[in-house]
Amino acid sequence: MPEQVPLAREDVAVVIPALNESLRIRGVVEEALTQASTVIVVDDGSDDDTVERIADLPARVVRHPRRMGKGAALRSGFAEAERLGARAVVTMDGDGQHDAADIPRLVAAANRHPGCVIVGARLRKRASQPPHRRLGNDFGDWGISWGCGFRVVDSQSGQRLYPRAVFTLPDVPGEGFVFEAQMLISAAREAGAGVVAVPIETRYAGGEPGLEFRKSHFRLFRDLWAITSHVVAQVWTHGDVVREYRRARAHPPVIDDAGSASAPLYDPLSNHSNGPA
Repeated sequence: MPEQVPLAREDVAVVIPALNESLRIRGVVEEALTQASTVIVVDDGSDDDTVERIADLPARVVRHPRRMGKGAALRSGFAEAERLGARAVVTMDGDGQHDAADIPRLVAAANRHPGCVIVGARLRKRASQPPHRRLGNDFGDWGISWGCGFRVVDSQSGQRLYPRAVFTLPDVPGEGFVFEAQMLISAAREAGAGVVAVPIETRYAGGEPGLEFRKSHFRLFRDLWAITSHVVAQVWTHGDVVREYRRARAHPPVIDDAGSASAPLYDPLSNHSNGPA
């Protein structure tokens, strides 16, 4: 296997899907620009002044004429990143809940785990996460792990690093938040990629004084049902559902906390799907 050329700042594009994000979008883009040379904002048919708020910033803007959903926004951002020759894409939500200062940690983890999807997993200060959201996340992890064939952590986090072999996968199905779940499954099943979690802090309204967020676009029961039914259909396509469940549970999640020496490394060419059994 040829030696992997480490990712550098100029290799990474930050993709920010945005729908009515006038409250925080300028700060999100400004912070992202301090960490990456290329920032792509996909305006998903906003009817506020989201785009006007960042008009003077050196970010690329892709606009949808009408609301098409987060999946379509991410696809548009991936296509633009591919056109620009990016070797990796970091996704961030436009509402300010993700900290751009975590991007170097995701890139460093990607260099330690070549070919893997790196998820900014909200494992620190989880007490600030509303209980119903935490329960929903745990349930989502259970189902999406089944679809991937190995266990994953915080499968619903919108802060991720996708290597080029993953963000350029053609015809990944799913719309809305289902698309993000399917990206993990397709990465595992089609690109042979592992999923590595890098712990980040949870940022929610009320968790930090003076920190204000707009109401989440994620609707817990509606979107979890959509994700769960989609994942179940995916599992069925792989045959023996009991065998697939056992396979998933046999492979624990890989958590890379700032390059700890104890963090298992994943080799996509080995017989291990995601870390040691």
